[in-house]
Amino acid sequence: MNTNLISDRHPAASLIYILFVVAIGFLIIGPSLGLLIASPFYDGDLFSEFTGILYNQSNPQLFIALMIVQATAGIIGLIALPLLYLKAIEHKAIRSLFRKEVNLPISLVLLAAIGTCFTIAISPVIEWNMNLDFPDFLSEFERWARQKEIELMQVTRFLTTFSSTTDFLIGVFVVAVIPGIGEELVFRGFVQNELQRWLKNTHVAIWISAFLFSAMHMQFFGFVPRMLLGALFGYLYYWSGNLLVPMLAHFFHNGFTLVLLYTYQQGITTLDPESNEAAPLPLVAGCVVAVVGLLYYFRKLYKANNHPAS
Repeated sequence: MNTNLISDRHPAASLIYILFVVAIGFLIIGPSLGLLIASPFYDGDLFSEFTGILYNQSNPQLFIALMIVQATAGIIGLIALPLLYLKAIEHKAIRSLFRKEVNLPISLVLLAAIGTCFTIAISPVIEWNMNLDFPDFLSEFERWARQKEIELMQVTRFLTTFSSTTDFLIGVFVVAVIPGIGEELVFRGFVQNELQRWLKNTHVAIWISAFLFSAMHMQFFGFVPRMLLGALFGYLYYWSGNLLVPMLAHFFHNGFTLVLLYTYQQGITTLDPESNEAAPLPLVAGCVVAVVGLLYYFRKLYKANNHPAS
């Protein structure tokens, strides 16, 4: 019996097909459909004004319009078309990606603890990457990357500034739920599995997938911490054997960040999650130890669950 999860064709060809489908859906079909759906919520010609409105963020209708476009692009490009490809072209069942049992209550507690400690543990990497200086021969690239970073951060800040609880809940769905499902389906479920089948090396597959995951976001001054996050999701998937686990971890990471942002904006807390300052060294060291211990326990737990004693 063939046990390939995604495709029976050569892994390199399969990866090209998968990434092509995702690119078409996420960059062309999804945003176009999103603009069409969002048009009734925006006074004016949203199609012709879309580039300009990114710099006209005083328009109160813009938040809903952009959320609709973002949500539609994610649902079409990262979820619907990849699943259609899996079923119609590869004739594979989605359940193959969720093949092992998940101990949900324990996993939720572990993932929350791992996610919180991991964010603190890599805070020095976040600070270093944000202040990275490129060598002189890459000065043009650095200028372009800085400008791109500023533009994307402006849009991100606009989409994560919530004037009401309703806006916050919309943000959770668009920024946490959809990416948690879609990005893990693509980068862990599809890309990581195909790289594993091609290279026969799980660790290389995880890190290449994490690299591509970070590169997709086009934010070079957050590239390394996002790649580390992608590798974390990759190992959680590898050890658990169930794509639901990295999906939940991804959702927690994005959702927890949104909760911190919302409570900070409402004046409930004074902790600014947009600050790129590293946490105090003793706290970082403690969280590094905690992450290692929690991951060891997680791996041991799933190893025991998936290999019960006879």
